[in-house]
Amino acid sequence: MTDDGDEISSGELYDLLENGEEVRVIDIRSSGEFDRGAIPGSENIPFQELPQKIEGLADEENVVTVCPHGKASLQAVRIIDSYEGTTGTVRSLEGGIDAWTREYELEASEETENEADAPF
Repeated sequence: MTDDGDEISSGELYDLLENGEEVRVIDIRSSGEFDRGAIPGSENIPFQELPQKIEGLADEENVVTVCPHGKASLQAVRIIDSYEGTTGTVRSLEGGIDAWTREYELEASEETENEADAPF
């Protein structure tokens, strides 16, 4: 895998996840957007909560930030990288969720799936 700076492609991320590599995927969208569909195995830390939770990411070896189009997640990379305790690689998903969904499925939260089954 080549390190082309602050971004990772959907294909590269998919391969990492499929191969069981240690990667922490942080989706910075709102919890409502996240619940409607997210990259399997990702966790939700809305952008505005990132500064309060950054310490929990500092020791991670491989972090990938995700947003709708890959712009805000680049800002998230800079925020995480600026934390003095950050030791690993932090990258943004190039093209965001939009790029991911062109090739791969999202998974909805269980709450959202249950709501879809409700007749009313």
